[in-house]
Amino acid sequence: MAKEKILGLRTTIYKVGDIQKATSWYTSAFQTKPYFNEPFYVGFNIVGYELGLQPEEEPVIDKTDNVITYWGVQNIEAAYKDFIKAGATENEKPYNVGGEIVTATVKDPWGNIIGLIYNPEFKLSE
Repeated sequence: MAKEKILGLRTTIYKVGDIQKATSWYTSAFQTKPYFNEPFYVGFNIVGYELGLQPEEEPVIDKTDNVITYWGVQNIEAAYKDFIKAGATENEKPYNVGGEIVTATVKDPWGNIIGLIYNPEFKLSE
């Protein structure tokens, strides 16, 4: 039996209590309009990666932080401030994790953690 090759990350989905308000917020925060917009799912193409929104039946604000997706940015201080200005709340301020790599996290208005990373060493490969 041949092993299937993992192709890499494709989609991050955030669960939200109000999908219409979340669609508006994410459109503004990521400066990208959704390419797919239905009551059951909203999809954004963020430079070739899928950011999805799904409605929660019972909204939960205190979400787990055991898995975090980090969105690559060129200027982490500016990106962090832009998310805060957009209505996100501070979670972890920009922090150097080694070398030139800096990470930060914010929480969207629905309690989802959005990771930001500046990593000049990361290169996509096949």
